[in-house]
Amino acid sequence: MRFLVFASRNRKELLRDPLNLAFGIGFPLVLLLLLSAIQANIPVSLFKIEKLAPGIAVFGLSFISLFSGTLIAKDRTTSFLMRLFASPLSASDFILGYALPLLPMAIMQGAICFIASFFLGLSLNVNVLVALIVLVPTAVLFIAIGLLAGSIFNDKQVGAICGALLTNVSAWLSGTWFDLSLVGGAFKTIAYLLPFAHAVDATRAAIAGDYALIFPHLWWVIGYAVVIMIIAIVIFNRKMNSDNV
Repeated sequence: MRFLVFASRNRKELLRDPLNLAFGIGFPLVLLLLLSAIQANIPVSLFKIEKLAPGIAVFGLSFISLFSGTLIAKDRTTSFLMRLFASPLSASDFILGYALPLLPMAIMQGAICFIASFFLGLSLNVNVLVALIVLVPTAVLFIAIGLLAGSIFNDKQVGAICGALLTNVSAWLSGTWFDLSLVGGAFKTIAYLLPFAHAVDATRAAIAGDYALIFPHLWWVIGYAVVIMIIAIVIFNRKMNSDNV
């Protein structure tokens, strides 16, 4: 449990930047409201709230990668981690210490998204709680991606990778905005080789109460999350054992 003290320090670091936190939570909400307004003024069901809300909830978690990646990258560039390496913390302790404060933030972000969706027509039932639970592996996935990027790159590079590249990839290849079958072909195949479309489909299945469809998609997300988290720990451990932190 040594990582809990380190996690407490990281939680305070995150709270010191309320503007970025507000943007990470607020931007998905703006998209949710905007697309719902578009849906209200078009004759076809393009952005039904039952499909839009889970997609936005998953897309919003992509900003968590930016927070986790920036936090660890800044600590590396300021040599803060170099001083901490004298402590008895292991590489897994460090990674858990960075990840733990971000999980409640991710769950809160998903909860806010669904609460806003209630006012836009989403049914209030137990399926929403199931959807929040389904979002947890997706949150771990995005946290792991950020930690991996932050262990390799500096804070500016992390901003480009997690802030621009990852958010666009997760948006366009997740099926949040449109049905991937409308494009089909190689685009759909590539999308379903990545975890983002599976994360959206699992959350949509939870909202729809179709529990049998959750795990065929969720296993992809869990698998990616575990593998990327392990890689992040391995790379971080190598950084600890080298002079190039």
